[in-house]
Amino acid sequence: MTLFRCLPYVFKQVVRYRVRSLLTVAGIGIAMFLFTAVQAMNSGVTAATEATAKDTVLVVYREDRYCPATSQLPQDYQRRIEQVEGVTSVTPMKIVVSNCRTSLDVVTFRGVPKDTFLNERKGAIEVIEGSVESWMSRTDAALLGETLATRRGLKPGMTFDAAGITAYVAGVIRSDNLQDHNVAYTALEFVQLAGRDQLGIVTQFNVKVEDSSMLDRVAEDIDEVFQTAQEPTATFSEKAFIGRVADDIIELVGFARWLGLGCLAAVLALVANSIILGVQSRVSEHAVLQTLGYSGRLVAALIMAEGIVLAVIGGAIGAAAALGVARYGNFALSVEGASIPIVADVRLLVTGLLVCGIIGVLAGLVPAWQASRREISACFRAM
Repeated sequence: MTLFRCLPYVFKQVVRYRVRSLLTVAGIGIAMFLFTAVQAMNSGVTAATEATAKDTVLVVYREDRYCPATSQLPQDYQRRIEQVEGVTSVTPMKIVVSNCRTSLDVVTFRGVPKDTFLNERKGAIEVIEGSVESWMSRTDAALLGETLATRRGLKPGMTFDAAGITAYVAGVIRSDNLQDHNVAYTALEFVQLAGRDQLGIVTQFNVKVEDSSMLDRVAEDIDEVFQTAQEPTATFSEKAFIGRVADDIIELVGFARWLGLGCLAAVLALVANSIILGVQSRVSEHAVLQTLGYSGRLVAALIMAEGIVLAVIGGAIGAAAALGVARYGNFALSVEGASIPIVADVRLLVTGLLVCGIIGVLAGLVPAWQASRREISACFRAM
């Protein structure tokens, strides 16, 4: 007799004790929902702050400033930055946010020179709704990141208000850059005028360099140029800059990892408790199975298979629910104009199922070992 042929028996045992199985599955589902949500936040932090060899963008900010409203740099810094060796392009930005504190629903306006922006990002962004022509033709037009547009229910042709700015939706864009998902790109002058006639003042410069190996050297050269200026600068790689301003979020996610480990411990306890109760109530049944020729090893495998089934069913429900909430809720943690998306994909679901399978095996090891070593006569005496 093989384990595969005995699988119907395993499922019958799960269904046989409906209330206990349902409570166990529900508890596992809740724990895995929390675990998967924590993993989604952790994936977002990693993607937004972990540097790669492809990163070639620096952010030039006002020294000792954090919220975009406090970072004010003269726009004519652009000419001097362009003269630094290794710099290939400079994009001045005026940033206005609806809320500078950490929040799940922040609208970030990024005012940029339209022609420069399109030349710099050509091929890197895809307009999935509306058109670039509409964006270019109107001063108040905005290109919205897909996440922002979906969360706010905005479509091309609509107008919306945020952070004291009323903008016309000209299009919705899709991009591999996580910082494009939750922003509204508008004309630089439009945002400057909306910010109390601050023409000639920008929040930051996004600087593209020739190669990622030059990031540190170029950053030092830029800061040296403005070291004695009235508005000194602090230059970081884009992902280092995000990690700097989102320090509180990173600490929060780091703490949440302990919550995730606690959820796994809860799943292990729930599955182990269910299996132990099941084994204790079926001692005589296991004796009958051994009498019919089932080996102790096969009995142990059946017990472990029951734990795996319970863990995987509950884990699949919880992980799928978390995946759906994260993906269709379009959540992103935003702070000081930087966005940390909650990244949820099918890999999280697969990871959750694998973790649950492993937990099911671990939870069933001890009771399965005990059942496999119990003598048939001892089982009948326990009846």
